[in-house]
Formats: sequence, structure tokens, C-alpha cells
Amino acid sequence: MKKSLLALAVLGAFAGAAQAQSSVTIYGIVDTGVVYTSKAVNTGTGNTGSKFSLNSGIIQGSRIGFKGVEDLGGGLSAVFNLEAGFTNDTGGLQGSDAVTGSNLFRRKSVVGLSGGFGTVLVGRQTDFADTISAYTSVADFGGVTGAVGHNLNRLEGTRTNNSISYTTANLSGFTGNLIYGFGEQAGQTSNGQAFGGGLKYDNGPLGLGLNYYQSKQGQTPSDTSLIQGVAPGANATATTIANYQAATQANAANAGSSAYKGLNVVGSYQFGPARVYANYSRVKQDLNTGSPTAVASKTLAAANKADIYEIGTAYSLSPSLKLLGAVTHTRADFNSSSKGKLTQISLGTDYWLSKRTDLYAFVANIRATDMANTGVFGDATGSATIGNASDSQTAVAVGIRHKF
Repeated sequence: MKKSLLALAVLGAFAGAAQAQSSVTIYGIVDTGVVYTSKAVNTGTGNTGSKFSLNSGIIQGSRIGFKGVEDLGGGLSAVFNLEAGFTNDTGGLQGSDAVTGSNLFRRKSVVGLSGGFGTVLVGRQTDFADTISAYTSVADFGGVTGAVGHNLNRLEGTRTNNSISYTTANLSGFTGNLIYGFGEQAGQTSNGQAFGGGLKYDNGPLGLGLNYYQSKQGQTPSDTSLIQGVAPGANATATTIANYQAATQANAANAGSSAYKGLNVVGSYQFGPARVYANYSRVKQDLNTGSPTAVASKTLAAANKADIYEIGTAYSLSPSLKLLGAVTHTRADFNSSSKGKLTQISLGTDYWLSKRTDLYAFVANIRATDMANTGVFGDATGSATIGNASDSQTAVAVGIRHKF
């Protein structure tokens, strides 16, 4: 009898633990497509040619995440969110390279408290630029419009390490956000520091957003806090980070100096079946003091200032089918010594087979004038190699996305 009571007590304890974890949700996205790219550089020969590839994360980065809520009583809840990115075309962990290492939860790693006052989160997270990107082409095209400007202006969702954020509750349509990233340098608080603030307004068909973000130089070129919110973007690789570090002359002399300043102003309006949107961003990278003269040196990462303009629309032919279009134009200033332009026209269609699975097709043409063309999906056109003053590239992507 005593053994039976003991067994029941143990089972009850496990049941209580299971109930406490019942608020945990596992979710994810698997996004993959076949991509054709014209004028892509063969890194082995230096020549250009057509390229076919299977790409992961064309609209949204493939990911798996865990999030949960625990009711603490009195309207207060403990919350957490862990999110890992992966490349499902290879099965690899996204962000595993010589610079970032194997960041398991590189997309998001936060814990905090939520209640009537809003939400406070600590860890690795995006700021409000990621939130208001819902009013831009990022909502429909995702990574297709990243290289032409949204990786630089951070609307693609760049993370801030070692950060604390506060987001208000919805107040008559208004929601605000503040974020601060610790540089974690002893005796030098500003080294690697980041901070920002944003505001959005939702009122029926109207959506408006405003965000500002600033980050400062880290102590050394190898300091990963250097890349908080700056040019390499959400999908930084060892090569792009190295290029950025060279462009910003990363060294102790610049530690604590402003490396990135970004302002985003976005707006969207739903006219019946059509959503129309427009946005503007200004980015300043004050440590880019070089004056590049060769096309090869004129990349967005090396720009001293960039102005990014965009207009677009998403038209619903039916509840399941959308037609998409956007024009994104970036003007880059290379320390006032020379200028360059990038313009991309993006067209697409998105068909939802169910609430969680859709098929998409995109075609985009990106044209560079007096600067390097990094390509729609990061495959350079070769203009930097052959020295052309202008070049263009067309990319076509057809794929499937499933959310769970």
C-alpha cells in the first residue's frame, strides 16, 4: 500500500512538472527554392556565367524555435524564446564559420517578463527595425530585397548581442520600443555599445513605423560586438565581416567611436485587395573614411552614407494568391569623393496551398552604376573584376515554404 502511494506521489510530481511546461511551443520554418542567376562570378576562374543553385531561406530563413510563457500571477508572466537557424539545402547550422563560431541560437536567445506594462527581454535579439519591416517589401519578398539595401538598413532583422529591450503594451494603436546593447569592455563602456528606439502605429488599414539605431566600434577587429547592427547584416559570413572590418579600419584607436547610425521611416496602407507601401532609410558609417576609386572597392559595406528608397505593392487576386512588386533604390556616398547607385525591380507571386504551406516565384533585376554589384542573392556580377562602370543581373527563384 505504501509503495502504491509512493508511486502515485512520484507520478503526480511528474504530471505537475509536465503541466508547468505545457506552455512551451515548438515552431519553425523550412524555406527552399531553385535559383537561376545571370552573370554570377566563378570564384575559381574569375569569369562570369549563369548559375543554378538550391538555396535555403529565400523569403524567410529556415529555423526551428522554442518559446514559452509561465503565468506568475497578478498579470505577470515569464517568457522565453530560443531560435536556431539552419540551411536545409545542406543541413548545416546557419552562422557556423570562423568568425561567429557555432552559434546554436543565433537568431534569437531571450528571456524576460511580460505584463500590462509591456515586455522586458534580455539576450540576443533584433530591435524594432525587424518589427516595422512588416510594412516593407521584407513582408513579401524577404531576402530577395536584402542585398540592394535591406541588409544594410537592418530591416532584414540584424541581431544585437548582450542586449536588453523594453516594448510597451499597445496604447490605442501605438507601440514603442527601446534597446541597449552592452559593449562589455572593462573601463570603456562605449566600446561595442549599441542603442536604439522605435515606434509603430496600427490603425485598421494604416501602418506606420519609425526606428533609429546606433552602434559603436568594438575594441579589436576580432570583437564580435563590432558587427552589432552593421553592414554584414543578418547573414554575416567570415568574408563579409572581414571586408567590413577592413573598410572601417577596425583597431583600438577607433574603439568607442560611432560605427553605424541608421534611421528607418516606413508606411503601409491597405486599399481593398491591394497593400501599397513606401519607406526611406538613411545609413551613416562614420568610420568608412577611405576614398575608393575602383569599382571593386565601392560596396555598400564600404559606403560612408547611403539613402535607401522603396515603393511596392501586394495585390490579392484571391485569399490564396498574391501578386507582388517592388522597386528599391539605394544611393551610396563614398566619403563624398564618389557616388554609386543600386536599383532593383522585384516581381513575384505567392500562392498558399494551406495556412502553413505556400509556393512562390520571383524574378528580380538589380543594376549597379559606378559601384560594385553584389547581386540579388550575393553572387557578384563581376563588374568589380572587369572594371565596368555599370552592370546588371537577373535572378529567378521558385520555391516552397512550410511553417510549423
